[in-house]
Amino acid sequence: MPMNIAVLGAGAWGTALAVQASRHQAVRLWARDEAQVAKMRSLRRNARYLPEVVLPPALVVGHDFDAAVRHAAGGLLVVATPMAGLGETLRRLPASLDASVLWLCKGFEAVSCRLGHEIARESVPALRVGVLSGPSFALEVARGQPTALVAASGDASVCAAAVAAFHAGNLRVYTSADPVGVEVGGAVKNVLAIATGLADGMALGLNARAALVTRGLAEMTRLGVALGADAATFMGLSGLGDLVLTTTGDLSRNRGVGLRLAGGQPLAEILAELGHVAEGVASAPMVLQRARASDVEMPIVEAVVEVLAGRLAPALALEALMRRESRAEAQTDPS
Repeated sequence: MPMNIAVLGAGAWGTALAVQASRHQAVRLWARDEAQVAKMRSLRRNARYLPEVVLPPALVVGHDFDAAVRHAAGGLLVVATPMAGLGETLRRLPASLDASVLWLCKGFEAVSCRLGHEIARESVPALRVGVLSGPSFALEVARGQPTALVAASGDASVCAAAVAAFHAGNLRVYTSADPVGVEVGGAVKNVLAIATGLADGMALGLNARAALVTRGLAEMTRLGVALGADAATFMGLSGLGDLVLTTTGDLSRNRGVGLRLAGGQPLAEILAELGHVAEGVASAPMVLQRARASDVEMPIVEAVVEVLAGRLAPALALEALMRRESRAEAQTDPS
């Protein structure tokens, strides 16, 4: 059934989802930068973030925020900003908005350490909101390659809107009533991708990568459960699925950060050259802060934080992890 969709944010992921949806829905893509909008209209490409993909003729690109919001009336509004912009964007929406709202960003908000659903609960409590996540590289989605995502919300109508909007062709959308678990998975997996990038950059081998992914999943699950998530969520698309993709895929920006750090490149230089947001860099200290506040032990995340801060060399971080005392693999307590 046709639906009006507005995507707020023309980064790689927002553009990719807008491209995919515009093949069968009426989609408007909003960008903050007016010059970027003009260039996208002229080239019919997002030259900065997704230059490989041609924008479909049906996709309308604009700079008028209010017009984009009005377009989504009765349909779906997708917030595709980085986590740092989620709260600001949600607060710009009218309280009377007649649309479901989904965000795509993954991570914790700086300083407040809040997840997306916590930001929304405080900023726009009257709106119907949720999160869309899962193992997905923007380029593959824009190309129409097979992908599976999960829409999570406490409001079943939001999940239904996500399915109606995006479940078509080679894109499958599953639903979940556990936005906490889906968001924790999306936040923590980026930090763990930096860890596996460090290990791969140090040529530690596939055994080490498997150990990091597996024990990282255990850390992710412990934190999620402590924050109120369902442990089963972490065996799904937004947990194990996204973790495997981000820790092994060559398109992973967070894994790339780890690879470069292991090679001795300074973090500031890496981020300047990247040109895209690597959410794990900002999320790592936030994840650790929430873990400590919940009395949850996350040694891999802690090691990543120390390396990113320049307080510990990658080799010493590995040594510290390997020196930890042995314990039962399946722990039932938070630590």
